Amino acid sequence: MTAPEFPLGGRCDVLFYVQHLLGVGHLRRAAVIARALDRAGLTVVFASGGLPDPNLALGGARLVQLAPARVRDESFAQLVDAEGRDVGEACRAERRFHLLQLLQHCGPRVLLTEMFPFGRRQMRFELLPLLQAARKMRPRPWIVSSLRDVLTTHKTPGKTEWILETFTRFYDLVLVHGDPALIPLERSFPRAGEIAGRLRYTGYVVEHAPPPSGARGTEVLVSTGGGAVARPLVEAAVQARALTPLAAAPWRILIGHGMDEAGFAALRAAAPPGVTIERSRPDFLALLARAALSISQAGYNTTLEVLAAGTPAIVVPFAAGSETEQALRAQLLAERGLLTVVPEAELSPRRLAEAVSAAVARPSRPSGGIGFDLNGAEKTADLLRELAATAIVPS
Repeated sequence: MTAPEFPLGGRCDVLFYVQHLLGVGHLRRAAVIARALDRAGLTVVFASGGLPDPNLALGGARLVQLAPARVRDESFAQLVDAEGRDVGEACRAERRFHLLQLLQHCGPRVLLTEMFPFGRRQMRFELLPLLQAARKMRPRPWIVSSLRDVLTTHKTPGKTEWILETFTRFYDLVLVHGDPALIPLERSFPRAGEIAGRLRYTGYVVEHAPPPSGARGTEVLVSTGGGAVARPLVEAAVQARALTPLAAAPWRILIGHGMDEAGFAALRAAAPPGVTIERSRPDFLALLARAALSISQAGYNTTLEVLAAGTPAIVVPFAAGSETEQALRAQLLAERGLLTVVPEAELSPRRLAEAVSAAVARPSRPSGGIGFDLNGAEKTADLLRELAATAIVPS
């Protein structure tokens, strides 16, 4: 394995560890935060351990790409490399070594870990040594967890206790990128009150779409996130189009690089006239701002981008295995009249067409807004800038 190239120079303000395992949602949210930190004048080293993303934009943050690791499938049970081979002990040892080298090289004022210890337990082989080393540094960095608004329900006996013990042992703060006015952390992590003194809500992290020039267009925009589990939604959307009030409108379907090239090419070749199938585009937000309707999976990033843009929306929450995060958030937003939900188990061309009819008939959003905070990237940057400027008392 080739050693990652380390950034030049002395101490950095923030070393941000990110590991996406299946889709690219976690990586995209972390990138929005990294860009906000850069705009706030912080020096950021962004250590990514997942598959490289050709559309990753970090502003002035410096990327360090570790040897890529991902999960084989939606069960999240098996860690594999970019070629699908098991991540064995040799690879784990090299990743661990390079992370520890990076920590010493950067000497960060803040060590920020995305999801851990509330998620990403697959990576504890490298993160626990990283945290132990960070705690021994003098001066030692603030150690902070970056967490989305909803956690996957923990059913494994002892897992919640392990999370709380690990957090209490190593961490100073957890930043929850949500708003309790919509979803308090207790809704998905009932024992959040035990760490209330170290918990800060930042508001939702979202990159806002540029305001559209003129009226909305007629295009229906179908987006499928990283693409790893995109096929059912793509196929349903293609077949639903003729059954909807928007059958004459152009439909654009975006698929991430998580779908292999053969599968993508087959879907694109089978697309009927009026349907364009493309890889994900860097101008997604501009397309979203102009779209007459958005149809998407219900990941954190896309859902919040749709709400920020004010685009009428249908979402299909990912619900494989024990995943509950997308369904909970989508349900609460639907109850506020902000979008239309099609449960994954009910996805079919006819059911999706019915949802399109309901979405286009829904009244425009009230002028009072959505009722919760969408400025999480900026507030996260403000919090971390304060920490980076403050020495921590060794413990």
